[in-house]
Amino acid sequence: MDAEGEERATRQLEQAREIAVDLEADSMHAFRARLCFLQLATDAEVFLLDTLQPGVVPDMLAPLMADPARTKFFHAAQGDLQFLAEVGVRVQGLFDTHRAATLLGWPKVGLADLARERLGVELPKEHQQSDFSIRPLPPGMREYIANDVRYLCELGRQVRDACREADILEEVLLDCVRMCDEAAARPDVGADYKPKLPRSGLNPTQLTLAHAIAQVLHRKRLEWAEKENVPMGRMLSNMALGDIAAKLPTTQKELARMAGVRGSFVRTHGDELLALVREQLEKSRRGELAPEREAKGPRDTNKRKREEALKTFRVEKATERKVTPSVVLTNPLMEALAAKPPQDVEALAQVPYLGEKRVRLYGTALVDLLAQFPVLSA
Repeated sequence: MDAEGEERATRQLEQAREIAVDLEADSMHAFRARLCFLQLATDAEVFLLDTLQPGVVPDMLAPLMADPARTKFFHAAQGDLQFLAEVGVRVQGLFDTHRAATLLGWPKVGLADLARERLGVELPKEHQQSDFSIRPLPPGMREYIANDVRYLCELGRQVRDACREADILEEVLLDCVRMCDEAAARPDVGADYKPKLPRSGLNPTQLTLAHAIAQVLHRKRLEWAEKENVPMGRMLSNMALGDIAAKLPTTQKELARMAGVRGSFVRTHGDELLALVREQLEKSRRGELAPEREAKGPRDTNKRKREEALKTFRVEKATERKVTPSVVLTNPLMEALAAKPPQDVEALAQVPYLGEKRVRLYGTALVDLLAQFPVLSA
């Protein structure tokens, strides 16, 4: 759908109180993924906005998406919300069927699973890793992306009814509000990389060396991947970085045996990578590598005890209510309460995304529990 079609679609969508939303990007095929399609649907129509077409601007939909009185059904919304925020579209009124099904404790929470079990509809999966930047988009791929929203309004209503029947709808909606509030533009590619290295088998000097090698190779793979416009992980996976950093290959043959390292990568970049490993080895021998140190500050010696007490608490309350533990307290709520325990019920009620219902059910018990482990600085 082009720019003119987007205007027509927006006018029609403004008449709907419930909208299904999904998007497609070329995440599996480009260094910095682009938004390629934005799919929207009502019970009657499906709209496919080609966001690579000149003049198609997703922010035209911003007022519609920001209207909290209009329900937006997404499935696994977190990444989609970040893409939309990046192009100036913030969402309110979210109902995430994936998050809801997870809190319901359903064993299968994928969109295809839910469509099959709740609606009797089979959704093909063959295009999950396709390149959605291809133009013109093949008919089979067009049908695939349309199906991602075609049944989502009806599915969303059924999942919402199940939440209401299980008496967890307030908790689900609060978590959806949190997801919308926390959505921001995607971080820079690779900005959140933290090496995963074996803690056993490496002495402190070896661990420092492995960390330095992983960081150097991470920066280099970003450079290689951007130049070739491929995803960072396709160039060299995190698993490969960790294996190389721990085992220190010295030849291309050894490099090719590292976990997840492809032969084509070794032929193209092997010599440069091995040179980087040797360079860090020499720095280590000269004592030039400083061990990584976490930022120091006052340490709350009771925080771990609060975390453990909250875990036990939510399991006990979940068992009583016959709900999943995350309905009682989500992980973000656990982290917030453990980090800064409220002193009374009034302060507890101010914790974002906790909600009136949780305060009513657990307020006094939570305050009393946390008071057993006051903030103590070491």
